[in-house]
Amino acid sequence: MPRAHTVLPAGYWDAAKAVGTVTLDFDHRCRRRLRLERDGSAGAFLLDLPSPRHIRDGDGLVLTGVGIVAVRAAPEDLMEVRCEAIADLLRMAWHIGNRHIPAELRGDRLRIRADHVLADMLTGLGAIVTPVSAPFDPEGGAYGDSPAGGGHGHSHGHGHDHDHGHDHHHHGHGHG
Repeated sequence: MPRAHTVLPAGYWDAAKAVGTVTLDFDHRCRRRLRLERDGSAGAFLLDLPSPRHIRDGDGLVLTGVGIVAVRAAPEDLMEVRCEAIADLLRMAWHIGNRHIPAELRGDRLRIRADHVLADMLTGLGAIVTPVSAPFDPEGGAYGDSPAGGGHGHSHGHGHDHDHGHDHHHHGHGHG
């Protein structure tokens, strides 16, 4: 079975020379090792990267002995979040980020995965929330282009017990 060990970023390879496509949702574009099927029953291959990474729409997967397969982002059930004022949209982005929810920034709107609890919260805060079906390409985060799953930990790096309150630990994002 052919293996893909390398990802070429969109724009750094000739997409016209692709030997096929693979259409993946966001979760399947954030993997290290996974058996994949090329679109149109063109054959299976093994994604076998050195480490997990966020593969984006338009990237190319180099299949050993085969060529480059173009990655396409599959449409997913998402919500678009809009506000009348940009300051309100920034406030919504803060609430989404405070919950470590992957978000795609689209200028005058945000896209997040469909979630009725988040929809209710954001609507209650004044946002206009609309369901959409579209490819999802959220920001990589402050800790690199890591898969959506949180990214960073909260270890404190000091050697004492934690039988006390954490009032002295200020993470700056709601984990006090």
